[in-house]
Amino acid sequence: MKPLDWIEGVQRAKRPSRLPVVFTRQEVQSILRNLDGTKWLMASLLYGSGLRLTECLRLRVKDIDFGYNQIIVRDGKGGKDRITVLPSSLKDPLSKHLQKVKALHECDLMEGCGRTTLPFALDRKYSNAAREWGWQYVFPSARRCWDAHSKKEVRHHLAEEVLQKAVKSAVFRAGISKAGSCHTFRHSFATHMLESGYDIRTVQELLGHKDLNTTMIYTHVMNKGVRGVRSPADEL
Repeated sequence: MKPLDWIEGVQRAKRPSRLPVVFTRQEVQSILRNLDGTKWLMASLLYGSGLRLTECLRLRVKDIDFGYNQIIVRDGKGGKDRITVLPSSLKDPLSKHLQKVKALHECDLMEGCGRTTLPFALDRKYSNAAREWGWQYVFPSARRCWDAHSKKEVRHHLAEEVLQKAVKSAVFRAGISKAGSCHTFRHSFATHMLESGYDIRTVQELLGHKDLNTTMIYTHVMNKGVRGVRSPADEL
């Protein structure tokens, strides 16, 4: 192979700008009506708190703050922690859901298990933390599994496919033709917050965006448009 000489003035190719798919408020309601139980609660959190799917699945009991109406997202995209809103309308169903999860955890403990997976090798530092209630996943898997790292039986969180398939089916049953997915709820959260008049910096913090320009993309899909443009056809 012949080495190439240094080439001056080369610029990296820019990614094309893609507008996100966004559900209207009515479409969100229609989709949620076609979900139930845990899947409804998870999808409601994606929309109501602007969570990514993986962030929702990795929520621990200790990260839900009912007193301050907030959710602490640990180790989000870019390894950052952030705080987002816990919808007041979800506090009661979430509390009832956690009661069922706690009963499942207590049953695991009685059977000599009750462990979950811990991040950053905390299992070696705090040997009993994996069995503590606060470290359990908010949305645990229905079955226990074998953890290759700790060499113990644990209860992990639900698989991504569980909600992905449910949302895809709900979108179809709702008669919505948009190519929506779990992540579309997050897009819808940001867009609807801006439409409601919230400051774009606030929305940026809730979403955990490093760059404000990333959040600005949602101004282009707001109901009124980025400049409130009115078509001349509407004035005929």
